[in-house]
Amino acid sequence: MTRRYWNINLKEMIEAGVHFGHGIKKWNPKMAPYISAKRKGTHITNLARTAPSQGKSFLIVGTKKRAADLVASAAIRSRCHYVNKKWFSDAAILKRKLSTLQRYLGGIKYMTRLPDIVIVLDQQKEYIALRECAILGIPTISLVDTNCDPDLANISIPANDDTMTSIRLILNKLVFAISEGRSLYIRNR
Repeated sequence: MTRRYWNINLKEMIEAGVHFGHGIKKWNPKMAPYISAKRKGTHITNLARTAPSQGKSFLIVGTKKRAADLVASAAIRSRCHYVNKKWFSDAAILKRKLSTLQRYLGGIKYMTRLPDIVIVLDQQKEYIALRECAILGIPTISLVDTNCDPDLANISIPANDDTMTSIRLILNKLVFAISEGRSLYIRNR
């Protein structure tokens, strides 16, 4: 078996702008350990601290208009379920509404059970999804900017959640890891 590394290197992260946070006035004090500096009214994330297969199913949630296409293509590449238009409250529970909500929830039309892990791209915008996952006991991976609470997700990835290059980089790395895990699961089955 060849070993592949999907680690994100520091240069890639800086080029993608992952280290840019929100303005100094909009920060969450729980993000203090992940912030290294303040420049021109913006927090800078400490990237050195952020570089942190068992057939599980994943759900990727990202409803920002600019990131919707990235979410759909990443989910399709990694064969994951996705929500990229609008998160409806209780959407993970009430599957019978899918026929009328096909436009918004097309990415979960083949989901037959609750996902094992949910990936959230914008913690502030997807708060309802995070809350539902906490209630249902579904582990979450979340991109957290300097204005977010890292305690809301099981695994927090401190990164800029506003620029598409940052989101694309993180999504590509997650998709690669999911695909590798899936192929390993299929080979060992």
